[in-house]
Order: sequence, then C-alpha cells, then structure tokens
Amino acid sequence: MKVLVTCPPMLGLIDEFRATFADKGIELVTPKMVQTLSEDELCEILPKMDGWIIGDDPATERVFTAGKAGNFKAAVKWGVGVDNVDFRACRKLDIPVINTPNMFGAEVAGIAVNYVLGLARQTFLVHQGVKEGKWLKPPGISLSGRTVALIGYGDIGRQTAKRLHAFDLKINAYDPFAKPTREEMKHYDFKKWPRDLGDADFVVITCALTADTKHMINADSIEQMKDDVRIVNVSRGPIIDEKALIEGLKSGKVHSAGLDVFEEEPLPMDNELRTFERNIFGTHNGSNTVDGVRRATEQAMNSMFEFLKVD
Repeated sequence: MKVLVTCPPMLGLIDEFRATFADKGIELVTPKMVQTLSEDELCEILPKMDGWIIGDDPATERVFTAGKAGNFKAAVKWGVGVDNVDFRACRKLDIPVINTPNMFGAEVAGIAVNYVLGLARQTFLVHQGVKEGKWLKPPGISLSGRTVALIGYGDIGRQTAKRLHAFDLKINAYDPFAKPTREEMKHYDFKKWPRDLGDADFVVITCALTADTKHMINADSIEQMKDDVRIVNVSRGPIIDEKALIEGLKSGKVHSAGLDVFEEEPLPMDNELRTFERNIFGTHNGSNTVDGVRRATEQAMNSMFEFLKVD
C-alpha cells in the first residue's frame, strides 16, 4: 500500500516516521513541495495511492473522485483546520476522512502572543535596525489595561486568551459557539459580533474559516475599529479581506498587522502588504513545533492505519 503525505510540517520530520509505516507494509510518498500541490497534480497522483495525509491542499470533490477511480481508500486531514477539505464529497464517495483536532492550541496561541508583543513594542524594527548597524528606539505601547478583541474561542482562542490575560489585557471574545466555563466568564467578556469592537487596541483572529467568517475583517469592520488598531491573524488568510486591510494600513487606521496566514500562500512578491515596514509576517507556521508535529502525526498515522485496516 501507498500513503501520500502533503503536509509540510510532517514532511519536515518525515524520516522519523518512515519505519513505522514500513512496519505496516506501507510505502510513504513524499513529493517535493512548498505549501500545497495543485488539483491537477493531486488528480494525477491520488489514484495510485491507498491513503492521503492532507495538508492545506485543495482536497476537492474533483480530487477525491479521481482518487476513487483508482486505489484510493481513506484520508486524514493533518491538523485542525478543515476548510480546504470537501467532507460532503467524501461522504458521497464513501471515503472515510477525519482531522486531528485539539492538537495545537498552545503552539498557535504562542505565535499569536508573539505577534501581539511584536506589534506593541516593534521589536522587529529594532532587530532589523541592529543588523543593519542602526540604533533605533521606536516607541511602543504598554499592554496593561488595553483591550483585545479575540475572534474565535475554540482550543486556540481559549489558549490565546489565557496567555494574553496574563499580560493584564482585557479580553472581549467573539464566538457564537463558545461554551465558556464559569471561571472564564469571570475573566473575559463574551460579546456578540461586532459589539464594542471599537474598544479594541488589538484584534486577534483565532476562528475557523467558514462561509460566515470569510472576509469578516473587511472595510466595514475596520471602520468600526479604534484608530491605530493592531490586527493579528493566526487562523486562515481569507478571514481578512486583504484589500481592505491594505487600505486601512495606508490611511493609518490600522497601525500594523501580524499575519501568519494570507489569502494566497506563499505571499506573492507583488502583494502590497509587503510595503508596510511595521507589519510582521509568518509562513503559516504557527503550529510547527517538533513536539506538536509529533503529536499530530501520531494521531494522523493511527487514524490512517485504522482506516486501512492494518495492525
């Protein structure tokens, strides 16, 4: 049997797992890639595979249909986000599929806090200046007593709130599906979007990408925000309308943005977001720690072995 792996973090540690698959009689197929494979590439490869551990690739009905016409039997979405996977098509084609939930709350929350601190104190400008032989002292802002609009209160949101609260930040959480504990309700305010959005000094996005959250941060919502607001996104790029964000940065309404994710990944060289020196960028890498990758990969492997009925 053959299993395709297209998840970059798992591929980064793939040699650790080859023996486990080999012991099960499974050959790992690990293509050279940056972020994702295209639909055409997947349609060509998948019929030759028995299973697929999915990254952020376009796991569409077309792709699954192509696989089903060959040997393809099962899929596992590595990680938490499933917006790129057509679960309806899998049900239609009788292809078992599952993700690896609740794996990276602490890891992604750490990156979110990193962006909040970096935007508050502009440490990245100081760092770059020292490397260039400059001795810059850009003024920052203190965190104590300031407000965060936290969009999304799942595992990542909950972990982010806990860490930001430790910096004496006030947390306004927005999530219609949140089920906070009594203790959490003592410390955080849970609000209906976009009530009191204008109070926030930081907007931190940790929600899933859905039809309701796509372009949730747009020209209208940015207009409701406080002047000099700082925006952080560690979730999915399309939650922000990048054109609206660029206009907000140009006007000064938005002070800066910390973005681990983008509408198009990798970020195109001609994307205007690159022109704002106070922005901090990532490579959709918020969950990528050795420890987190191992945890998620072990769960993904176990699910795949169960689907393929190998002991």
